[in-house]
Amino acid sequence: MISKKHWSPGSDVWVQGVKRRDSGEWLVSGVLAPRGICPDCGLHSRRRHGWRQRRLQDLPAHGDKVTVALWVCRWRCPASTCPRRTFSDYTSSIARPFARRTSRADDIVGHLGHATGGRPAERLLRRLGVGVSNDTVLRHLKKCAESVAPPPTVIGIDDWSWRKSQTYGTIIVDLERQTVIDILPDRSVESCASWLRQHPEIEVISRDRCGGYAKAARQGAPQALQVADRFHLVQNLRQAIEEQMNMHGRATGRALLSDAENISTANHLLRSRLAHRKSREEIFRNIHALRDQGLSCSEIGRRTGLPRRSVAKWLSSDSPPDRRRAALKPTSPWYFESILADLWKQGIRSGQELLVEIQRHGYEGSLSHLQRLLAGWRRDEQTVLAGPTDTPLPLAPVRDPQTGHAISPVVAAALCIKPRRKLTADQAQKVDALKAGSPSFATMRSLAMRFQGILRGDQSAPLDAWIDLAIETGIPPIMRFARTLHRDIEAVRNAIELPWNNGQAEGQVNRLKTLKRAMYGRAGPELLRARMLPLRHTD
Repeated sequence: MISKKHWSPGSDVWVQGVKRRDSGEWLVSGVLAPRGICPDCGLHSRRRHGWRQRRLQDLPAHGDKVTVALWVCRWRCPASTCPRRTFSDYTSSIARPFARRTSRADDIVGHLGHATGGRPAERLLRRLGVGVSNDTVLRHLKKCAESVAPPPTVIGIDDWSWRKSQTYGTIIVDLERQTVIDILPDRSVESCASWLRQHPEIEVISRDRCGGYAKAARQGAPQALQVADRFHLVQNLRQAIEEQMNMHGRATGRALLSDAENISTANHLLRSRLAHRKSREEIFRNIHALRDQGLSCSEIGRRTGLPRRSVAKWLSSDSPPDRRRAALKPTSPWYFESILADLWKQGIRSGQELLVEIQRHGYEGSLSHLQRLLAGWRRDEQTVLAGPTDTPLPLAPVRDPQTGHAISPVVAAALCIKPRRKLTADQAQKVDALKAGSPSFATMRSLAMRFQGILRGDQSAPLDAWIDLAIETGIPPIMRFARTLHRDIEAVRNAIELPWNNGQAEGQVNRLKTLKRAMYGRAGPELLRARMLPLRHTD
């Protein structure tokens, strides 16, 4: 049997009665133990002024709502000099001042709001017997998030997208406690530097290779050590290798397989993307050649990976059919190409001026879209003025010895930075083929293995020699990568010697994206911050 003691919301409350209403709700009547201590002067008073009643929502019982009718004594202060004439007994252990719920009910509201958000928490709380609205849940969550977290000394900074490729925010993570400290609504240097100035206790800042955060760290926390993220260093090296491997051309498809090979690999060839790897003329010739051999449209489609209807369409024409182009709309600057060409000949080259002119004729697109068109015109002019140049011709693509496919630059760059002990047998054959077919692949792989060895070590002394060796290779992308390392040399050295990295910040960004999408992208920075902060900060 539940006694009156079990119904009490706190140790200082004397329960006088428990009544169940016709609606099914429970009403607990109680009296707060009188104390009579003034909160301002601290004197004990025996002059009772009267009583007041507080109605508090408590934890549910048997799935039904519980209301506590708590009587609190009000006293007169005996000190004539005290600015407070009357006061009530302090109820902080039961409920906060002016609160409508007990502290333990508030804890449940805060936990569910932090875990699920506004409307999901409202549905769960109503099912549990605590009737609160989603606005109340969010208001309570935001208010509790105003508490101050412990001062951090090692932080990680990273950006995250409000809207991809358009607007970004900044997330700041305590790397020692592995918790989020704050979320900024943008990634500007000014806002980040201002936040860092408010935290002079910071000693280490881990960041990616974004120049904006490096500048903000120099301005806002000059006393802190900057650490470049090792993952981004390897990623930048891989991008440089991929850029160089683009000189070997893109994948241009494979030769048609024999009947026996087609039978053994039919499951892999049914959805092959041959149309994207071979020129349209070559596809046209192969389809007609197979038709001359007496093969049906279905058999040709099986061998080439093209749909049967596409094969029939190509066979019915004397030349490769042209791709269908979408009709130009006023949102495209090409819709106003003739007007732009006339203005260009008149000497108007400013993108802003041209934008104003075509907007008068109905242009509905953006300035960046127009600038892409103008960039091609400017490159053509520079080419004409500069005359013929000795541009390097694309090298022959390196093909996979197993399948005959041309190895794409993305795959080549990934294999270039992968150690030999982690390569599969097929990958090892690709690496050997790339070394034999590309004059620069072997050099870049040697540099990549050496660079990763430096990152895994604890000494940054070999880094300078590596940078000099990379510059001496004469490979333009690798030289640019080495020069950027030299410009950020202190942060790169700290990345090698110190144990900190930005992995925790990247993981918190993934969590933030999950929460943002769960709230359908409608949450503002205040609510995102409240849900991203650890629960112990919002108690």
